[in-house]
Amino acid sequence: MRFLASLFSLSLLGSLASQAQTSPKLRTENVVLVTLDGMRWQEVFGGADTVLFSQTKDYYTNRKTLHRDFGQATPEQRRQVLMPFLWGTVAKQGQLYGNRPAGSLVNVTNTMRFSYPGYNEILTGAADDARVHSNDPLDNPNASVLEVLNRQPAFKGKVACFGSWEAFPYILNEKRSGLPVNAGQRLATGKNLTPGELLLNQLEVASPSPFGEERLDAFTFGYALEHLKKNKPRVLYVGFGDTDDWAHGGEYGAYLHAAQYTDGFIRQLWDYLQSDPQYRGKTTLLITTDHGRGQAGTQWQHHGREVAGADQIWFAALGPDTPAAGMATSGQLYQNQVAATLAALLGQVYAPTPATGQPVPAVLGKSK
Repeated sequence: MRFLASLFSLSLLGSLASQAQTSPKLRTENVVLVTLDGMRWQEVFGGADTVLFSQTKDYYTNRKTLHRDFGQATPEQRRQVLMPFLWGTVAKQGQLYGNRPAGSLVNVTNTMRFSYPGYNEILTGAADDARVHSNDPLDNPNASVLEVLNRQPAFKGKVACFGSWEAFPYILNEKRSGLPVNAGQRLATGKNLTPGELLLNQLEVASPSPFGEERLDAFTFGYALEHLKKNKPRVLYVGFGDTDDWAHGGEYGAYLHAAQYTDGFIRQLWDYLQSDPQYRGKTTLLITTDHGRGQAGTQWQHHGREVAGADQIWFAALGPDTPAAGMATSGQLYQNQVAATLAALLGQVYAPTPATGQPVPAVLGKSK
């Protein structure tokens, strides 16, 4: 099996290298992919649902405070307060998809509608319902676009992955791929740790997570930012998880706060990218989610193949090759297009199978 996997990766690598020669030259030299686990499009485009303020058990139970912080009069005001970077920067300078009432649709193609299949689809460019149909910690049989890029000389050692969920080493199949994956309760390792990494290691050990083996997103962000500053990867993946965990716990107030502070983490990543000569004007940011959630009553807490609306997601892009088209009001995109879009931004053609989604033309500055 390892031999066959190696042959597959090598053949795919050759395909990428040969097809890349015909791809138009873009300004993007680096890509940062960020996911917010289970973040609903309803809050992204409409802000907080004030009806759900009553659905919080132990955290942020003061409804008056929730109304003050997130319950502004209009959807536009509520979404701006909830995710100020997404709406103040990305939606103005980049592109945002998935506002279904406005006519923009983004859906997953896998039928599972939960995390591992969603991340597999995002990162490999195709659903695999036959083999990827649970959240069990099993090595992914599919090679991700990150793995394929990391096998190329131009990207070798310049791809890094950080996640809050302890399943990411399996989703990215670190044993086969050789990708560096810092996820779950893992600490920063290696020589010459920065003062920030040393402090994060101390704090993570001393800070029990309410989510068990899945750590809080603040640590994932901290480790990712320290690595970005120290090692300057060309491709960085950051998988945040607090939004999904708080939602499953029925903590709507905490879910809103998680969306807000995660938006702040993404802003800090972008601010650093714009301050560094290697990244400024040469980096594209992609943001999406692994699955949607239900809508009515307590269904917002859940997802899966039996939950209506769990296949509905959203997608955003910001970078030097992406025209400032703002919020889309028409069209259909799919989760399986993220991997090929990421590769195309770096001048690569990623199409390992007939089921692989195509790049999103508008993100690349193309009309179709």
